[in-house]
Amino acid sequence: MSAYYRPILRFGEQPGDGAFHLGQGACWFDSVAVHRRDAEVQIIPASAMPDDALARLTTPRAPIAGMTLDRPRLMGILNVTPDSFSDGGQFDAPEAALAQAHRMQADGADIIDVGGESTRPGAAVVPIDDETARTAPVIAAIRAQGSVPISIDTRKASVARAAIDAGATLINDVAAFTFDPALADVTADAGLPVCLMHAQGDPQTMQDDPRYDDVLLDVYDFLTARIEVAVAAGVRRDQIVVDPGIGFGKTLDHNLILLRGIALFHSLGCPVLLGASRKRFIGVIGGGETATDRVSGSVSVALHAARQGVQFLRVHDIFATKQALDLEWAISGAAQT
Repeated sequence: MSAYYRPILRFGEQPGDGAFHLGQGACWFDSVAVHRRDAEVQIIPASAMPDDALARLTTPRAPIAGMTLDRPRLMGILNVTPDSFSDGGQFDAPEAALAQAHRMQADGADIIDVGGESTRPGAAVVPIDDETARTAPVIAAIRAQGSVPISIDTRKASVARAAIDAGATLINDVAAFTFDPALADVTADAGLPVCLMHAQGDPQTMQDDPRYDDVLLDVYDFLTARIEVAVAAGVRRDQIVVDPGIGFGKTLDHNLILLRGIALFHSLGCPVLLGASRKRFIGVIGGGETATDRVSGSVSVALHAARQGVQFLRVHDIFATKQALDLEWAISGAAQT
């Protein structure tokens, strides 16, 4: 029976004897939860882990798109769409999109994530030409005014190719190369990093009745397989980021299980990204009928993820999230730049 190792991470304290750092970040661990299917979780000392599993947790992560991963990096969401769940129609004009990109950088965004196709529940597929026309000019305009890393949020090879030509430096695929397998070759040929996200089903149907045998381990196994597909296509393993896909074919309980156990995904040996900003489950738990009423809850989830060593936080509200992170690092005494 396969064993899955989840570090029990601690943050802002002095590591004791027998402790190991998670990569090069502020989190450390001296014990590990061992998950097995159809078995109780077992807690063991970190020193009792197999050497290869321990190495996947402790090896420093390589820079991604020029960003070192010694602290959480903020990915600013820039939806140039008419129908995204939180900000659809606000930034679909090129001038508005460029102004928002400038605001996010001023607020502390480390990377701008440009998306031209809504993947909210119920959303339909956007034609390639339309998605390209929405995204490539905005990416080119941002790139013309600076060197900030830019990711293209797309499932489609042709859209990604145009975005790369315009200056994108990371591919963010919510389908993990399952929607358009050619995107793996485009990514590899460009030598770019990629974020591979888990989703069950497509946006039109994913929330109808999502089911898992064990959501935490099922998502882990899916990402394991997709990493291998990316590597086989020629993408460097140390340039792969993984995302458990909060809200993509998940119930409220599924989302909470993934958030509680998110440290498990560090055992893949890749940086972890969390995209939970303003999502519906935040309003269900904490109140907030509209997406813009869920800022405080989004920041809370981001802080939880940061304490669990998550390296990328994909958020709408850069200033509020950065302010909270800066305070958390200062209070805890963790190094923060």
